[in-house]
Amino acid sequence: MGFSNLSMNNVSGQILLGLLNGGFYALLSLGLSVIFGLLRVVNFAHGALYALGAYLTWMLLNYMGLGYWWAFFLVPVLVGLISIVIERILIAPLAEFDHLYGLLVTFGIAMVMQGGFQIAYGSAGIPYRVPPELTGGLRLSFMFVPTYRLWVLAVSIVACLGVWLAIEKTRLGAYLRAATENPNLSGAFGVNVPFLVTVTYGLGAAMAGLAGVLAAPMYAVNPTMGVDLLIVVFAIVVVGGMSSILGAVATSFALGLVEALTKMLYPEAASLAIFIIMIAVLIFRPFGLFGRHP
Repeated sequence: MGFSNLSMNNVSGQILLGLLNGGFYALLSLGLSVIFGLLRVVNFAHGALYALGAYLTWMLLNYMGLGYWWAFFLVPVLVGLISIVIERILIAPLAEFDHLYGLLVTFGIAMVMQGGFQIAYGSAGIPYRVPPELTGGLRLSFMFVPTYRLWVLAVSIVACLGVWLAIEKTRLGAYLRAATENPNLSGAFGVNVPFLVTVTYGLGAAMAGLAGVLAAPMYAVNPTMGVDLLIVVFAIVVVGGMSSILGAVATSFALGLVEALTKMLYPEAASLAIFIIMIAVLIFRPFGLFGRHP
């Protein structure tokens, strides 16, 4: 009986941990999915923008004395604005060319940003303290949950819900969907498609910046923090469907659960689980679980 209770406690703890990780994945994958949905560009710079959000959070504190709550509101805006400049100067001129060019440009942007972080701050991680208001935690019967992790989950859910409502239930969202389906026809009806593209890229990048703010107290801020995570996020977006918002969010939470339970049952396979699932999905449903057949 005691072993059974212990096993149930372990499972409950892993499920909760999976949901906490899934919320963080959802925030990043949703931004990537939003960008691909309109631009049809696989944005390799997304991981670097996530790292930029974490570095800006650290810079605001150490250079300007602005703490976590200032960063929470300012950094997503700053990352979004920086990304808009990048999109206008480097990505927009390639709109008429093959999408492979956009992929290569964003890959180059990521390498330049990562190298810049490494030159300026070194390869070692830089710590960032959890704000005092979010220290401590909640002691459950089966595990101790840090308050900050619950905060990250809550912010992720609210942000994902807000983006979904904005795209599915507002006039701007209707224009975005129309421009995605047929940009030429939308432009003929007076829709400013280049403006929508720029706004969409900025919005997706702002979500990566917000994820960077949330990540700064959880992980050491370092130049490569977005690289490994970006690989997982790409896998999530592929499994969910490259332009599906619902797919990105649902797959993120599902992956979080699969990853957590696999760590409990067979830890060596935890990092491979998502890629095995991705291969299976690509074989039997190449456009993703929630994607539409092209």
